[in-house]
Amino acid sequence: MKPQTPPSELREAIGDLKPYFARALLFSIVASLLVLAPTLYMLEVYDRVVNSRSHMTLGMLTVLVLWAYVVMEVLEWARGTIMREAGLKFENRLAPRLFDAIFEANLKRMPGGTVQPMNDLRTLREFLGSPVLMAVMEAPTALVFLLIVFMINPSLGWMALTGAVIVTALAWLNERSTLGPLKEANKKAMNAQQYVDGTLRNAEVIESMGMLKDIHRRWLVKQREFLNLQALASDRGAGYQSVSKYTQLVLNSGMLGMGVFLQINGHFQGSGGLMIVASTLGGRILAPLVQVVTMWRSVASAQESWIRMEAFLAAVPAPSPGMPLPAPRGMLTVEGVMAVAPGGNVPIIRNVAFALPPGEMMAVVGPSAAGKTTLARLLIGLWPTAGGKVRLDGVDIFSWNKTELGPHIGYLPQGVELFEGTLAENIARFGDLDMHKVEAAARAVGLHELITALPKGYDTPIGRDGGKLSGGQRQRVALARAIYGDPVFVVLDEPNSSLDEAGDAALAQAITQLKSGGTAFVVMTHRTSVLAVADKMLVLRDGVQQAFGPRDDVLAALNKMAQQAQQPAQRPSAAPALAPTLTPAG
Repeated sequence: MKPQTPPSELREAIGDLKPYFARALLFSIVASLLVLAPTLYMLEVYDRVVNSRSHMTLGMLTVLVLWAYVVMEVLEWARGTIMREAGLKFENRLAPRLFDAIFEANLKRMPGGTVQPMNDLRTLREFLGSPVLMAVMEAPTALVFLLIVFMINPSLGWMALTGAVIVTALAWLNERSTLGPLKEANKKAMNAQQYVDGTLRNAEVIESMGMLKDIHRRWLVKQREFLNLQALASDRGAGYQSVSKYTQLVLNSGMLGMGVFLQINGHFQGSGGLMIVASTLGGRILAPLVQVVTMWRSVASAQESWIRMEAFLAAVPAPSPGMPLPAPRGMLTVEGVMAVAPGGNVPIIRNVAFALPPGEMMAVVGPSAAGKTTLARLLIGLWPTAGGKVRLDGVDIFSWNKTELGPHIGYLPQGVELFEGTLAENIARFGDLDMHKVEAAARAVGLHELITALPKGYDTPIGRDGGKLSGGQRQRVALARAIYGDPVFVVLDEPNSSLDEAGDAALAQAITQLKSGGTAFVVMTHRTSVLAVADKMLVLRDGVQQAFGPRDDVLAALNKMAQQAQQPAQRPSAAPALAPTLTPAG
């Protein structure tokens, strides 16, 4: 016996909405039955009022039909409200999970690390309250109507059933003919949107070098591909929609004509009013199906969104809760690590090993493409190792819950990223604002005086991506964020690339101050100024560890190698060129 596969996250989320569906279905059935009120009113008026000429009967029938209209509209409103609430509950349950999954996919460079899953969630939420789903809920009532038509006359029942089969076949053909173009159109639309996003991120480069015309031309090609496919699907859907409506009209009139034909030939038992009822019910039988065919694009979009979301959530499973770990003290151990880029297979880092105790700073030097940034990502636990381990206090840092570990870690990437908000919020990592800690971090990097000179001080908005700050100011804010809260372990990737001489001095002072409190630092750098506060030094070249040890010993070895390199006659042919590229401060 095969083990039962647990339901997907999407199916579980939909399963939680069963009470909403049940209530909406009940209201749909009652509201659909009340749709017959105008027909019954007409029959009763002609049968009772015209013959009896009773004003009282006319008045009572009118009051009843008006009351039926009120109840029907209230039920329709309640049904819509219920399904909108269901959609909100569905979104509230999945939105946090999707946000985390998108973040993780983007971090690991996996497909789906864009806003598309959020767009798919919105599509499904809107579908829950769409008219097409309401039409599906009216299907049970359509079966009841079909049974009543069969009871009135079997021939009329078979005619109504034939019309229902034809419209169902049209819906199936509509799906087959439009799903492919719509699916491809969605892909083209996503490609065009991603192209626009990339263009906006590089607007300065495009404008400065006059690339806008050619970029616009390439985007227009992608946009036209998307629009052409969407137009093809729309044309096909419109054709099936017209045929479905035509079938409904033919059935309405055809059933009335068939009823008269049967009565003329003595095969219809009942009054002419029953023929009208049968004709009306025949139209109501087809109404939900015609609605589905008419709005098939929303059905296809919801189906496509469902498939994408289910595949995405399966590819990025929710992390299992781990055992809480004690706060780290900052003992870093790197055990022969090897690394490849996510999704790649070419090693970038090979067999790097060292240890760094709390309260010490290690400078990592080497030429461009030596693997320094990759090492920084390994040390902070952003990338997994392909071999070996990076441990903090003996625990694999990659598997450590980052929400739990984050407050004890500081990180400054090579590309500084700030977020829309105030200076204080960015420094405090958008957590609870502890202004004492915020000011302490700002003072440590020499930023406090600059901030207090601003009209709004720490409450100054920095704009999108920190666009209101200069490059050096952004880097200092990011430095303050990295050391906020006195973390026990800090990794800085080229922290002084945009700093002037005063910024360099502030950086060195901040490192010295936090080292005295037990913070371990790893600093990737090309500049010599930060070496003055380094305790250890690691030299990388082509992803391989060339030297590691106390700073003075490594510098002495590098100087010796440089001196030997300047003596060609005495230099051994196999001597490695270890000297990294270092840029003097200022």
